[in-house]
Amino acid sequence: MNRPITTLFMLMSVDGKISTGAADDLDVDRDFPQIPGVREGLHQYYELEQTTDLWTLNSGRVQAKIGANAKEAPRKTPLSYVIIDNSHLNERGIRYFCALSQKFVLITSNAGHPAFSIEADNLHIIYQKELSLNAALAELKSAHGCERITIQTGGTLNGLFLREKLFDYADIVVAPVLIGGRDTSTLIDGASLVSQSELSKLGVLKLRECAVLENSYLRLRYEVVH
Repeated sequence: MNRPITTLFMLMSVDGKISTGAADDLDVDRDFPQIPGVREGLHQYYELEQTTDLWTLNSGRVQAKIGANAKEAPRKTPLSYVIIDNSHLNERGIRYFCALSQKFVLITSNAGHPAFSIEADNLHIIYQKELSLNAALAELKSAHGCERITIQTGGTLNGLFLREKLFDYADIVVAPVLIGGRDTSTLIDGASLVSQSELSKLGVLKLRECAVLENSYLRLRYEVVH
């Protein structure tokens, strides 16, 4: 395999939502701790998150939404971060991830991204005129030694990974809540299929583990078979 092994690791509601609403000020990380019946078991997701791969991939939009552009410089962690971003992270957000990461790799199609003006030993930029997830993953493996990576992006990017057959595993924590809303992000968003000829683009899964966690949470672990 000329790319890293990928695992989708996400927290979602029973109806598949990964946000509490369609507005950027609504977010599960901020909102779930305030909801009785949901907050009590939330710690399990974050504890499991600590056991995932040493490489993690996210989107600039998600990171901007949870405040990366305004946070103070953090302590360095053992993790290496990969962020796909064209316009959501500013210079402070880039410096935040440089401080946080062992390696920080930005994937962008924006030749004017503020990251190009920053000098940091651990900052690496993969510039693509048009986003190619497969090519970016291959470069992460060949140039940066990434063998396994956890994917934690928003629904639209998750949809691109799915359609390009770039998920190997899915590890989903289900919170005991129904959210609803047709415009609220789900685990997999993006363009819908429009014909039976596209059914090969589905991600067929084989269940590897179903664990009942505390406080009515579930953990579902799948292998993507095709």
